[in-house]
Amino acid sequence: MRLRRLKPKGRSVVYHCISRIVGGSFLLGEVEKEVFRRMMWKQSQFCGVEVVAYCLMSNHVHLAVRVPAEQELPDGELIRRLGILYGSNHPITKNATSFVRNGEKIPKAIHETFSSRMGDVSEFNKELKQRFSRWYNRVHQRHGTLWAERFRSIVVEPSFAALQALIAYIDLNPVRAGLVEDPMDYRFCSYSEALAGRRDLQLVLMDALGCSSWAECANRYRRLLFVKSGIAGGSGKQVLSERLIRSKLKKGAALSFGEVLRVRIRYFSKGIVLGSSEFVHEFFRNYREYFGRRPRFETGRLPDPLRLQSL
Repeated sequence: MRLRRLKPKGRSVVYHCISRIVGGSFLLGEVEKEVFRRMMWKQSQFCGVEVVAYCLMSNHVHLAVRVPAEQELPDGELIRRLGILYGSNHPITKNATSFVRNGEKIPKAIHETFSSRMGDVSEFNKELKQRFSRWYNRVHQRHGTLWAERFRSIVVEPSFAALQALIAYIDLNPVRAGLVEDPMDYRFCSYSEALAGRRDLQLVLMDALGCSSWAECANRYRRLLFVKSGIAGGSGKQVLSERLIRSKLKKGAALSFGEVLRVRIRYFSKGIVLGSSEFVHEFFRNYREYFGRRPRFETGRLPDPLRLQSL
């Protein structure tokens, strides 16, 4: 039986979302990834869902997003978001704008039609994947579904430790797949785009690492990435050698390889809640109906999607 999506109300929530290509096929090349990336940012701005981190692989996609608490959407903000998604000259945007220009409020029915698609992790993923699927099928002259199943999502505690581990896990996907030795060399991940100057991603990292400047954050996060790159995080995954990690860290503060080995990346693709024991138990108490009769609280691997995970 399919579990209901866990969507806490009245609070900002961070989700780790994973979507896979049907049949595990490697259908996303560089052009496809670039189109998806552009659609992702446009959909993010329309929905008001913040992209915390991302990595686009050839057969699956990782997105970490922060969904804000519910809030009233002013008419001016609704028009701005419609312009981002559809363009300022689109009939939908022009129609909404005409009411405001005439000194009227946008009718409730029209307002709710569009605002209902915002501030929701399911709507964000659904529309993004649908728009990309239509583009992909048209360009490649194919029919049928592109995505294997509904996306998987895990609620993540918005703490320094959890966010640092999650973002690093996502950015290190191309390293673990053996595609690159340095995640900065993989164009389609949040780390690379942050280094290229994407300010909103830089601010996310600065907040997650508690840094006051991007220069300080970039240095600290880079060290964190190479420490974590020595841990596979799953069977069959690539890791960097001790020699390479040491060479990458050489210009920064020295870390012993024993310290490197003690850094552990958790499993971020299973379970439904991830965080400290207090955070996990809070969710269990508040959303007991989501978890079956005997949920098990694990601190390691999660072979069962009903289980909860604590850091």
